Amino acid sequence: MMYICIRVTDSSKRCVLVTGGAGYIGSHTVLQLLLGGYKAVVIDNLDNSSAVAINRVRELAGDHGPNLTFHKMDLRDKSALEGLFASTKFDAVIHFAGLKAVGESVQKPLMYYDNNLIGTITLLEVMAAHGCKKLVFSSSATVYGWPKVVPCTEEFPLAAANPYGRTKLFIEEICRDIHQSDTDWKIILLRYFNPVGAHSSGHIGEDPRGIPNNLMPFVQQVAVGRRPALTVFGTDYSTKDGTGVRDYIHVVDLADGHIAALNKLSDTCIGCEVYNLGTGKGTSVLEMVAAFEKASRKKIPLVYAGRRPGDAEIVYASTEKAERELKWKAKYGIEEMCRDQWNWASKNPYGYEPQDHTA
Repeated sequence: MMYICIRVTDSSKRCVLVTGGAGYIGSHTVLQLLLGGYKAVVIDNLDNSSAVAINRVRELAGDHGPNLTFHKMDLRDKSALEGLFASTKFDAVIHFAGLKAVGESVQKPLMYYDNNLIGTITLLEVMAAHGCKKLVFSSSATVYGWPKVVPCTEEFPLAAANPYGRTKLFIEEICRDIHQSDTDWKIILLRYFNPVGAHSSGHIGEDPRGIPNNLMPFVQQVAVGRRPALTVFGTDYSTKDGTGVRDYIHVVDLADGHIAALNKLSDTCIGCEVYNLGTGKGTSVLEMVAAFEKASRKKIPLVYAGRRPGDAEIVYASTEKAERELKWKAKYGIEEMCRDQWNWASKNPYGYEPQDHTA
């Protein structure tokens, strides 16, 4: 039997539910959705995000702002979720909601399994009950564990190295099983590499609670004077300068990847597919710090420490599949990433809600 893929890309009538849409990647994706003519309904429990981000997205969207609706809601609240699906017809769901701190997941694995897995299962049950079977899921390169070779292709063996990564991996497996059981489901799993940067306006960006887990939010907090120095873990890797190498991707490129994935869900022959979203290039910690210093004209004091257990040496993506099948390719380099990150940090040194960010 020969299948012909037909794609419907008229976004003007499409309503997308975005879980975790007040978060870092979620808020940037919601803005790109609105600018692309979609209606967006955001649900978020605001555990690690801010309603201020939603208000700013609405402002940045201009004439499209009225197409954004927000509900404070926890995905595990099934009755509330049922009520939302009963009152609104969704064409697709983009699922960001979840806890995401690797270290915290090691300390509190049950909290991560409860939030990330139970929340997702509840969402999938309600989607199925209401006949909404199109999903874009926010997965992660952590599902590759510590890859032996690079670049990472989508066919690499999967082996998450911590509870956070395992929740992503388990949810991927759940999605594959659902599609196997019911081929009406169309699911795209997006494995992100290292999202950085901010919207060029400087009005939305990354605002982690407490001590940042990732390099760039830590760097920006040093630059604005909130922290004294950046600790560089590992200086003896087999890399050009001895520091670890990662694939950093501008958050706006990442957001555009979700729009491309939504368009792909309109193909009649899509099943359950996985795509890497990265730049396909590796950048070392010291290279990234140097680029940020240049963008911000600030000196970042460094403290050198030994390797952290579990940190991989070099990780970057193969992006050929996304380029070929999603017609998507990252546009921005580390200069733009650092420029936009500094623009956000300098305008919002304490994030969205300064009174909550004195840690």
